[in-house]
Amino acid sequence: MDVTDIIDLNIGILNSNDLGNSFFCLSKNDPTIGFPYDANKVAGNAYPEAVDEIPDNTSSKPLYLRLLLASHLAQYLRLKLESEKGYTATVGISTNKLLAKLVGSRIKPNGQTTLLPPYTCDSDNGGQENVTAFMDDHEVGKIPGIGFKIAQKLRAHVLQRPAEFELGLVYGGTRENVRVCDARNYPGMGPELLERILKGPGTPHDVGFRVWSLLNGCDETPVSRVREVPRQISIEDSYLRLDTLDEVIKELRRLATSLLKRMHTDLVEDQDRDQDEAGDGFEVAPSLDHTADKSTMIFRRWIAHPRTIRLSTRPRPPQNPDGSRNRTFARISKCAPMPTFVLSLKDSVDAIAEKLVVETLSPLFRKMHPEKKGWNLSLVNVAATNMANAASEKGGVGRDISKMFKRQDYVLKQWQLETDVAPAETENSVDESSQHMAAPKLSDGRVGSEDAPTPSQTDELALADRWESEDEGMIDADAYWCDECGATMPIFAMGAHARWHLHK
Repeated sequence: MDVTDIIDLNIGILNSNDLGNSFFCLSKNDPTIGFPYDANKVAGNAYPEAVDEIPDNTSSKPLYLRLLLASHLAQYLRLKLESEKGYTATVGISTNKLLAKLVGSRIKPNGQTTLLPPYTCDSDNGGQENVTAFMDDHEVGKIPGIGFKIAQKLRAHVLQRPAEFELGLVYGGTRENVRVCDARNYPGMGPELLERILKGPGTPHDVGFRVWSLLNGCDETPVSRVREVPRQISIEDSYLRLDTLDEVIKELRRLATSLLKRMHTDLVEDQDRDQDEAGDGFEVAPSLDHTADKSTMIFRRWIAHPRTIRLSTRPRPPQNPDGSRNRTFARISKCAPMPTFVLSLKDSVDAIAEKLVVETLSPLFRKMHPEKKGWNLSLVNVAATNMANAASEKGGVGRDISKMFKRQDYVLKQWQLETDVAPAETENSVDESSQHMAAPKLSDGRVGSEDAPTPSQTDELALADRWESEDEGMIDADAYWCDECGATMPIFAMGAHARWHLHK
């Protein structure tokens, strides 16, 4: 979460003469929206743990104040999330995504940690760079952005041999840890050497510079906004041994149930709507509030729906003659169109999951593993992918017409003409010498001299009213009425109609 703008706002209004009674402003337009806090100390935990306040004459003071304010904002959000939603959260506060993720994982669960400056070495004052000391204690495989294969190559180069792994059916971690300081301080280590070590098919050309930056705590990845709709929803589990069809069907049923519950949580929204306002895409759900008006129901709708379902498995390779087993992370996958019955909000999740397993997941599994036995699975994954946005106010595949009409007065307000109507005058306030003629008020609510009908228009309106009373349809006052057959038509058609009577 990028909070740079709000921190800049509060740094500008911070009163350095009374830090203990500071107020954190949450709105640029309303200075009363916010919360009080003590700007003399960092909220929550800090790294290093025991750090005195940085003197004013150091270059790290501005960064220290910014991180201090960010820690109080993080604490406020955590407490609000827990009090209003019942969720706990773990937060890390730093200057980039990499450091924030790592420092936030120091104290879990329900904690927060701030990585304090100095962030760069201050040799004149004998300062130590906290970022370097913080990064050095981590194993290379724990750094976000360094995957399993890159970590393997780094360990092998530093140890000059492949690192040993834990044995057993479940793939464990390495027996030998290679820390960041070991890789960073290795002779000749740098972007050029990392490029030669890590370069291979499918790797970007700047992989050496990217990994070297991560080892030094540098990450320029921008903080993007959270997607309203996830790209995919995936549920998986690992197993010691999964080698019978009955066990596979049982696990598929469990994974499918979890997947559907996640889909309902992430992709379905509830709205209170009147029964006569229920449009397409809404399904009625029973209201939990028995005291509520019976005419108002809880309507549920999909804000997005997946178009594809994917099944993935990871079989274990056969044993070697010496009893060992090769280590592999390769998966096999197959996809199929997502069945439409999955989008039903009226049926129970268990019933939909059972039907999904029988009609979709089981056939996919048989295509992936045509042999009836002999396979041994270590992992099964079920995913809903290829999301399509449903009708919404912000767009998507379609637009929610009902919401558009409800919001049109607000959206078009700046282009609407507003007329000021003078209050009704009493008899005592009427000026008898005034010669102004009041404009007649028509039945449709129009007021004005331009709207007053002329005598000819009055006759036409009377004729139109007579025709409307005789015929249910709307008849134009300039229409032609045939005396022979009584048919009505526009004037331009009366010639053709007369010729029709002659040839009849």
